[in-house]
Amino acid sequence: MRNWGVILAVLLGTALTAWARKEETLEALKSRAESAKVADRPGICTEIAERQLDAAHTLYTDGKAEQARAAIDDVVLYSERAGDAAATSGKKLKHTEIVVRKMAHKLRDLKRTLSFEDQPPVQNAIDRLEHVRTDLLSKMFGVKGEK
Repeated sequence: MRNWGVILAVLLGTALTAWARKEETLEALKSRAESAKVADRPGICTEIAERQLDAAHTLYTDGKAEQARAAIDDVVLYSERAGDAAATSGKKLKHTEIVVRKMAHKLRDLKRTLSFEDQPPVQNAIDRLEHVRTDLLSKMFGVKGEK
């Protein structure tokens, strides 16, 4: 009976820790990304990028294009950091590629809703995310550059 109490306490503690991480602020995530081990950075950086992508969509919807562009810049920055960390550590390559692919798809959808003037920064972000994906796929499948 006592063993069940210990197991329940451990599970509850784990669940609370996971919940607290989900409620972590963007600034706290950014500082954690800087100090995290290389193997842990892909997950943290992709979470930051996903949050910023959601923020960019909301900002564009609210007519705050300048702030949305800054959020898009963060999407690219943290996607590139996630890709670099995954490639360096050799861990979470597939997960990082999948997340970056989904974000590039969301950016394409977002771009279609924007005015002509607001589209170039989003297209640039799409291109850079596709470059991150290409690098990750090359690392995963051991593809070397052409000679």
